[in-house]
Amino acid sequence: MIRRSNEKESITKPAPFDGVGEITVRSLLNGPEEMENKGRVFGHTTVYPGTTIGLHTHTGDSETYYILSGKGTYNDNGNIIDVQPGDVYYCGDGQAHSITATDEAIEMIALILYTDNK
Repeated sequence: MIRRSNEKESITKPAPFDGVGEITVRSLLNGPEEMENKGRVFGHTTVYPGTTIGLHTHTGDSETYYILSGKGTYNDNGNIIDVQPGDVYYCGDGQAHSITATDEAIEMIALILYTDNK
């Protein structure tokens, strides 16, 4: 499969998990059917300044963020860490995380993979 840049779905929506502000998600792969049912999200996400994706726990899956650009903070099970371009943040099954963009937008790749062999 090949997906050209102009073929990606893009949606701006309220920040999930009782977050604050808005995010834009550009689907790189569109859900489980395009990920051989091994995951549900592979996207390029923009978290706008002042926006927080709320704290949430992963059950039956894991999530990885790869930070392309921007500044903010990442909550890793209550441990707050400054976000920098090039960082990778992994949230395993049963763990919790959130992310906040402070003075500039955070551009990141988000990947959610199933951990229970769905």
